[in-house]
Amino acid sequence: MISKLPRWVEAGSFLLALVAGLVNSIGLLGFKHQSISHLSGTATQLGTSFVITNVADTLHLIFILLSFIIGAALSGAFLPSGALKLSHNYSGLLLFEALLLAGSVYFLSDSSMIGHYLASAACGLQNALATTYSGAVIRTTHVTGIFTDLGLMLGAKLRGESFDSRKARLFLLIISGFIFGGTLGAYSFHFYKFNALFIPATICLVLAVSYSVFKAINSKKT
Repeated sequence: MISKLPRWVEAGSFLLALVAGLVNSIGLLGFKHQSISHLSGTATQLGTSFVITNVADTLHLIFILLSFIIGAALSGAFLPSGALKLSHNYSGLLLFEALLLAGSVYFLSDSSMIGHYLASAACGLQNALATTYSGAVIRTTHVTGIFTDLGLMLGAKLRGESFDSRKARLFLLIISGFIFGGTLGAYSFHFYKFNALFIPATICLVLAVSYSVFKAINSKKT
């Protein structure tokens, strides 16, 4: 059960899903219709590229996958475990994510695919930030697993098991954040092109500062 989920986890999950939705929609509109925040489509494209595209496109897709892994590895190197805890240094990683996204704008504005790799690394870093809380897997850069978990919960309820409404609310917050981020990303890309990535970068920066302040306040209480 996740009935004791802190409110800051819900707010942070919504905002991080919003960031991922923003980045992914900008990627779909600007990166040759390639997803950024998750890799299922990219991995499929890589598989087909061995048959129907050239070597350059295949290498590009490989670098996208590797960039995501490198971003996740950065989180793994700085976080002591996969469990969600207030004591973890999420602020430093969120700051680094903001820098990666800002850097991607610089390179993409110069038509360099390095910007694509930086954006992919930012999403890999974010997806590895969280992780588990009271048995619930919290991922914010894709929602396939979230929809699956909701379906499983509903099926268990039909079977007579108890329904964890707090967990369901968390999942719905992540889904709504991701969808709203996609809408905002499409709207902002229409006007600002790749400069729209400054929006999720700014959100990550604000989250980093807010988390540091919140963590400091709570450490004084204890």
